[in-house]
Amino acid sequence: MKTRAAVLHTLDKIAPFADSRPLAIEEVELDAPGPGEVLVKMTAAGLCHSDLSVITGVRPRPVPMALGHEASASVLQVGAGVHDLKPGDHVVLVFVPSCGHCLPCMEGRPALCEPGAEANGKGELLSGERRLHVGPQAIHHHMGISAFAEHAVVSRRSCVKIEQDIDPVEAALFGCAVLTGVGAVVNTAKLQPGQSAAVVGLGGVGMCSLLGAAAAGAKDIVAIDLHDSKLAKARELGATFTVNARDPDAIAKVKEATRGGVDVAFEMAGVVAAMELSYRITKRGGMTVTASLPHPQHQWPLQQVSLVAEERTVKGSYIGSCVPARDVPRYIGLYLAGRLPVNKLLGERLPLADINRGFDRLDAGESMRDLVVF
Repeated sequence: MKTRAAVLHTLDKIAPFADSRPLAIEEVELDAPGPGEVLVKMTAAGLCHSDLSVITGVRPRPVPMALGHEASASVLQVGAGVHDLKPGDHVVLVFVPSCGHCLPCMEGRPALCEPGAEANGKGELLSGERRLHVGPQAIHHHMGISAFAEHAVVSRRSCVKIEQDIDPVEAALFGCAVLTGVGAVVNTAKLQPGQSAAVVGLGGVGMCSLLGAAAAGAKDIVAIDLHDSKLAKARELGATFTVNARDPDAIAKVKEATRGGVDVAFEMAGVVAAMELSYRITKRGGMTVTASLPHPQHQWPLQQVSLVAEERTVKGSYIGSCVPARDVPRYIGLYLAGRLPVNKLLGERLPLADINRGFDRLDAGESMRDLVVF
């Protein structure tokens, strides 16, 4: 079949993207789903910094590539061997397909699936196939999903069926922002009621961490960002103390407000300075969690002696250390119960044709989660 997709051909375009137009809206050919695969019609797809970092070359990927990795969709057709989904089912798409057989998967850590990571790096589906092309030219899949398209073929292992009665557009956020942000709080850090937390970097994922900390019962929630508008939003969502990261006394102010630092600090900005700030506002014996993806050549100079003398913990969190089939329904349940109001993070609803302008908004820090709605 033919469909339209936002295709990235080169990694050298610069902002403003509305002018340089790194993503071209093209008609592409989409093959039928193979064994273990599903053809879906996209409902909505979120614009995330992980997409932006591919556009800017911070996270190089093979091109041409159809971008997009956070989405909700409806099933149109299933391939051979897929018996638990049927046409008409609604799904959340997850950007690391888990094979279920490698050691990380068997240990209950599907976010670290080895074949899934290999396929994503190559721009392939979990099967090793590429189902997108224009004539003889193959188009790579972004994170096994390529969500900025009207239709896609994905692995069954990239789909979580939505059982609850949720707006299918809002459901898109649960594929990345919610899984990553909330999961970092409840799975990676295992934040306890009454503990204190700080979130550094208030994009869509960071705001979800803030909501997760509130839902987990954190007593003090510190929010830190470069944009005062985001700090104001954080206060609306449960932050008890906010500070602009540009403030030269930011660290001292956080320590004073939290009596020496927070139990857990979450770094969600993707820059070394944010990681350093996060570590320095973590109290003795506390934990610093990072779920961002900075440039691979950037390094954080850890003060090793403090790690020992203060019994610190530094942890990475990928997709919120989640088990998607377990956690997506849980988080949707919390949302429907009013305990995880992720709908308050939604920004503009864009047509596919406006996607480059949407990335300008994201690059400027003007949005938390804009969506392409199909």
